[in-house]
Amino acid sequence: MQTQRLYLQIQGAVQGVGFRPFIYCLAHDLGLTGWVNNSAQGVAIEIEGSQIALNLFLLRLEQEKPPRSQIHNLNTTILKPIGYSDFTIRESTKGKKTVIVLPDIATCLDCLQELCDPTNRRYRYPLINCTHCGPRFSIIQSLPYDRPNTTMQAFEQCAACKTEYTNPNDRRFHAQPNACPQCGPQLVLWDREGKVLATQNDALPLSTMAIRQGKILAVKGLGGFHLMTDACNTTAVRRLRQLKRRPAKPFALMYPSLNLVKAHCEVSGLEEKLLRSPEAPIVLLRRKPFAYDDLLPCLSITPYNPYLGIMLPSTPLHHLLMAELKTPIVATSGNLAGEPICADELEALQRLGTIADAFLVHNRAIAHPIDDSVVRVVMNRPMVLRRARGYAPLPIQLVTPAPGILAVGAHLKNAIAFSIEQQAFVSQHIGDLETAPALEAFQHRVASFQNLYDQKPIAIACDLHPDYTSTHWAEQSGLPVISVQHHYAHALSCMAENQIEGSVLAIAWDGTGYGLDGTLWGGEFLHVTETSFQRVAHLRTFRLPGGDLAIKEPRRAALGLLYEHFGEKLFDMRSLAPLQAFSEPELRLLKVALQRHLNAPITSSVGRLFDAIASILNLRQKSQFEGQAAMELEFASAEIETDEYYPFDVLESIPAREGSAIEIDWAATLQGILKDREVAQSVPVISAKFHNTLVEMIVTVARRVKEQQVVLTGGCFQNKYLLEKAIARLQAERFYPYWHQQIPPNDGGIALGQIVAASRNMQAQETNPEHLNF
Repeated sequence: MQTQRLYLQIQGAVQGVGFRPFIYCLAHDLGLTGWVNNSAQGVAIEIEGSQIALNLFLLRLEQEKPPRSQIHNLNTTILKPIGYSDFTIRESTKGKKTVIVLPDIATCLDCLQELCDPTNRRYRYPLINCTHCGPRFSIIQSLPYDRPNTTMQAFEQCAACKTEYTNPNDRRFHAQPNACPQCGPQLVLWDREGKVLATQNDALPLSTMAIRQGKILAVKGLGGFHLMTDACNTTAVRRLRQLKRRPAKPFALMYPSLNLVKAHCEVSGLEEKLLRSPEAPIVLLRRKPFAYDDLLPCLSITPYNPYLGIMLPSTPLHHLLMAELKTPIVATSGNLAGEPICADELEALQRLGTIADAFLVHNRAIAHPIDDSVVRVVMNRPMVLRRARGYAPLPIQLVTPAPGILAVGAHLKNAIAFSIEQQAFVSQHIGDLETAPALEAFQHRVASFQNLYDQKPIAIACDLHPDYTSTHWAEQSGLPVISVQHHYAHALSCMAENQIEGSVLAIAWDGTGYGLDGTLWGGEFLHVTETSFQRVAHLRTFRLPGGDLAIKEPRRAALGLLYEHFGEKLFDMRSLAPLQAFSEPELRLLKVALQRHLNAPITSSVGRLFDAIASILNLRQKSQFEGQAAMELEFASAEIETDEYYPFDVLESIPAREGSAIEIDWAATLQGILKDREVAQSVPVISAKFHNTLVEMIVTVARRVKEQQVVLTGGCFQNKYLLEKAIARLQAERFYPYWHQQIPPNDGGIALGQIVAASRNMQAQETNPEHLNF
């Protein structure tokens, strides 16, 4: 039978998943000869044999590939046979870097069994891993993904580990972080001065004892530090809140078992799958009514919140700790509020020394600090709210190839992105750029992303807001800058991840974003075409007395909303909750500010509308973290089943503001809410009717615009009640709604949209001006 030779170039997630040993074993099983290696683009294969065997090889390649691998492109070239005598694994080659870096993967069952087996040489080794699990993105320094290009280069493998590493039939063949207690990274317990208290296995019992005693333990995990303490110890949790400067924002919890999670929370089949998945994110679960009183007495974990953010152990170290503790613990990011996560143990001593009582660390360096991902199930599908461990830096496939663009994201929930041909690589969650350490972390992520892919951008995309830290950085870069309107970026982000082509109606609702007219947008209806966008509708505007201060004080948003409707009469309505929340001198100053438009910017924001209604209902007058008032308004409506909504007006052919011909007037909605308050209607019913009203506003504009594809994007669509109601109503009206799943709807998804907008801009320009706007 005639011999043929094929050359295969495979692109996708094919490094760090056991792809080469899989190819090696498959070739030997079919009696084929040739070679396989890693390249900067993916995996290259030359394979020789009969046509029947080669066809079977291609079929089984797709059907039997390693479970964590993804094949995006497979290019095949037929070559003249040269008579290979065997099949080998060759050394990696260099070149243009486009290969996908795999995210970090939770501990697999095989490693977990070895971890718990007293006869295994890796028994209780807290950094056990194999080809199917363990660190990937967090340790890689350059491509291709080979051990010398990772932080494991510092550890010379012992004879036993080297045998595994070089045996194609072994589970640890070319597992780059491969190690054991004899040759790998080691565990050590420090006090807050860095003095050694215990090492290796002796460090674990002392660490769990500290947690049982109500102490705070800083634990170096896979991508950075956690601050851990006993979730059932009210004093310990309150102390952690005080020291971390996090007065009310919910803490994440780590549970020792799924059974205990089910005892405390309602867990659907999909939520269980997410908890046990290789990504192992924090999953938002509705707690059972008795959870705090009976099983989890510490209300300080998630104040005024019916959800718990829960994860299961995802690393061998966490498995060992939780197996001994057998109780839920707080496992929050190792940082002070407003700062990035700590990833280096010496840095942690400095930054966390005033918080943690002890430090459980190891000496495997972290190249890319990465936080825990957060996921919520909406419409029986996962929605990523914070994209980090387990998900980043997997790319989004672009419909149209983009030139090398660096997108620097937004100011809050920052993430960056880089485009390489038809892929947009979106970074892990970086955080809010409001402190010097946060800016330093942002700059480091930009540099490390560029170094990893050996890419130099030809342009930088940033937000249109002139005062964003990321915008300032872009303007000082010396590269051409493309400024992208915030809500347009939101819309394109959702379109990109859903692979939508053509035109859409995008509902982009969030807290604030800088508008083309210089006002603060946030209640936008954008008609997005293949080349640009038009603002076709928006919510009626109102002023925010105090500017940025109004973001932290819902009572100020309420005052601006009420003043827009009632004018001077408002200050005679002293029975209203927002007015009662101010002193008389404060009200006099605010009245002047509203009258004279002093530090009282105009906004159309739905996020601020949520704040205002929460204040009017006296749910929240001052917020202790971003989105708190809106969250509490959402939670109030959760148990109510009603389709009732308040009236509102649609004002068409009004004087256009940036092309918008429709204004949604909430005045009748506000009157309805105030009337319900007068007759003592319950807050949950008012909240549900308010949410339903927003949904009807969406449907009303969709009917008028007559665009079948409707995109729902922006931070307001983290709201499960609002999003699910909007999807259901749009589908009932025969529209095709799209929403976020892989990329956050909040500002963590902005960078992806900036990539698409900048690419559109550059394709439309014959030359690249120094500063472009979109």
